[in-house]
Amino acid sequence: MAGPFSSHGVNDSGRIPVLERLPGISVFFPAYNEAENIGGLVQRALEVLPTVAERFEIIVVDDGSTDATAAKVEELASSHPELRLVRHNGNKGYGAALRTGFASAREAIIFFTDGDGQFDIGEIDRLIPLLGPAEIAAGYRTERRDPLYRSLNAGLFNLLIRTFFGLRHRDLNCAFKLIRREVLDAVILTSNGALINAELLIKARRAGFRIAQTGVSHYPRTKGTQTGANPAVIIRMFREVFGLWLEQKRERARPPRK
Repeated sequence: MAGPFSSHGVNDSGRIPVLERLPGISVFFPAYNEAENIGGLVQRALEVLPTVAERFEIIVVDDGSTDATAAKVEELASSHPELRLVRHNGNKGYGAALRTGFASAREAIIFFTDGDGQFDIGEIDRLIPLLGPAEIAAGYRTERRDPLYRSLNAGLFNLLIRTFFGLRHRDLNCAFKLIRREVLDAVILTSNGALINAELLIKARRAGFRIAQTGVSHYPRTKGTQTGANPAVIIRMFREVFGLWLEQKRERARPPRK
């Protein structure tokens, strides 16, 4: 198996040479009641990011957590100026957390993964080479480490998006994506819920941006509680799918500008 940065070429110190590192990157983690996971995730990011970028920032978007998530981040931020906490007043939803992360990012290249620790940010090196030919580099889980019902829900969701929008990318909701800012400047995201990843890819493709994918590792959740299969989350997602379909239908029906 290749080493973690072999695609870039590694020097004797094990780091990516400065000329091959990104000039800057914003990394953010949406988190809801992830007090048991967020500290380890931030520490891992602090280890990895200096090897892939000359300049970086880390943002935790706390989506109205009722546990000690915010306190954990504030404690770490007191000794790590690269880290910032952005808080929602109440739980607004996964899509809202991602939109806040995108809006808070200051660098031209933006990466996000979830605050539950099911992905290893060390695998960001798999995405970076894809940004040459593409504006979005998206991971897909080579082996999903979730309960069976979540895998079934994901398969049905992918089928739904493929049927309504013709988007055939693998594992649409994989929370391991690297994006150039020009994509986010060109598309308007409105989802507050689980549709957000698909909305991003659908609108980016429609705007002419290129999307490349590669496999990434996925790990079982060992701490905290999953909320993605909550019935309210699923119902909101179906409403948002229908709303996005109507929006695109109206756009296609508009006469072209003269």
